Amino acid sequence: MMTSYTFATTGEGGSVAQGLGEFEQMVLLAILQVREEAYGVPIVDEIERRTGRTVSRAAVYVTLRRLEKRGLVTSWMSEPTGERGGKARRCVRVEPEGVDLLRESRRAMERMWDDLDRGIVEDAT
Repeated sequence: MMTSYTFATTGEGGSVAQGLGEFEQMVLLAILQVREEAYGVPIVDEIERRTGRTVSRAAVYVTLRRLEKRGLVTSWMSEPTGERGGKARRCVRVEPEGVDLLRESRRAMERMWDDLDRGIVEDAT
């Protein structure tokens, strides 16, 4: 079971932006790793390959819809492909706002880890 927490960050002008949960971060990072014409299956494959976790396509699709609703990703339909019986794919790309929130999420986690690595190692010995 994957537990996900979200947090709010204060943006420019004091506005509060909803932070990213762990799975949302993984989906955004997988899109950035896949790059050209990222869509559901390669996103799932990328997350599984990099994390060793099993990921359901449904969870990725639900997360993509939520991220798009928040303006963090944009989607479009690709040209129909022969290998899919003429079906088009819904491709996605990360918008600048999504990259900004990813960076803020990373900075927040790094701040939480500050000074802990040394203490964890010392406590474990």
